[in-house]
Formats: sequence, structure tokens, C-alpha cells
Amino acid sequence: MFYSNTENMASDTKATDPLEVLRQQCLARGAAGIKGLARTFRIMDDDGSKSLDLQEFIKGLEDYGVVVSREEARQIFILCDKDGSGTINFDEFLENLRPPMSSARISVIGQAFKKLDRTGDGVVTVEDLRGVYNGSQHPKYKSGEWTEEQVFLTFLSSFESPNDKDGKVTQEEFINYYSGVSASIDSDGHFVTMMQNAWKL
Repeated sequence: MFYSNTENMASDTKATDPLEVLRQQCLARGAAGIKGLARTFRIMDDDGSKSLDLQEFIKGLEDYGVVVSREEARQIFILCDKDGSGTINFDEFLENLRPPMSSARISVIGQAFKKLDRTGDGVVTVEDLRGVYNGSQHPKYKSGEWTEEQVFLTFLSSFESPNDKDGKVTQEEFINYYSGVSASIDSDGHFVTMMQNAWKL
């Protein structure tokens, strides 16, 4: 009985942590959930400062359709505004929001991105995929419905936000995508093996 009580207490604590509530809502949208929220904030960043004030932050959460109260949003904002400047940096916010990942997981995600990013410019494009990803085995390419370029763009779009597909994947988008995948795999070893097999590392 004591065990189940402590379990309930732990889940109650988790459920009332506003950042955890937001994280779970993003993850409920699938592996691309956190990435989609990041894209929403990027679109709002008119001046290119890569930062948001509290009102912009609240509006971004509303635009993305996550259900958190203004007070919860304020608590998350204060937690992420480490220097007390009244603005939060996208990257710091995303680091807080992503499900925690071990260094082994972060390392293997980095290796996979590096393999894809053949030009080394920090962005994966159709050009990078040529010679790394074999599109000729795709059923729609084999049937003649799609060109090789369409296969590549479809592949890239799986890492992008549904609302903003530009045919380019940044390292941040790649990490955001795999943080969502990582959240559903308990074992580091299993995650690393899955990545090594998927990307032939």
C-alpha cells in the first residue's frame, strides 16, 4: 500500500509541474510535437532576436494550441528566464522542454545528423541526401509516381513541422524530432542501437 501511495504522490508532483504538463502535451502530438512548438515561436520572432517576452510566449502557446493557464505559462517563463532579463531564449527554452536525454543519446543523434549533413553547413537539404539516403527503393519511385527529389523532400518533411515545410532540416529540428522518439524508449542501449541501425553508423 505504501508503494502505491508514493507512486501516486510522485505522479501528482509530476502532473502539477507546469513544464512537465507542457512537455507531455507536446509529446502527445507525436515525435514532432516539440519541434512544432519551436517552429511556432520562430515564426513569431519577427526581429530575428531568437528570444520572446512573456506576452509573446503566452501567445505562441495559444497559437500552437497547448492548454496551460496564464499562471502556468508565467511559471514556465520564469523558470526559463535564467538571467531575469524578462525575455527567454528559444534554445534555452527548448533545452528545458525536451525530455532529458543521456549523453549517449545526444551523441548518437549528433553522429546521425553529421552523416546526413554532407556539406557541413548545419542544414540538411535534398543535395545532402544524395548518396546517403537511397530513394530508389521507395515504392512510389519504383511505380513512377514520384521523382527521386519528391522522395527526398518527403523524407525531409518527416523531421519538419507540419505548418512550415521548407525542405531543410536544421540540427535543432533533428534533435527536437529525436527527443520525441527518445521519450518513448526507456533503454539507452536500445535507443543507440536503433539509431545506429537506422543511419548505418
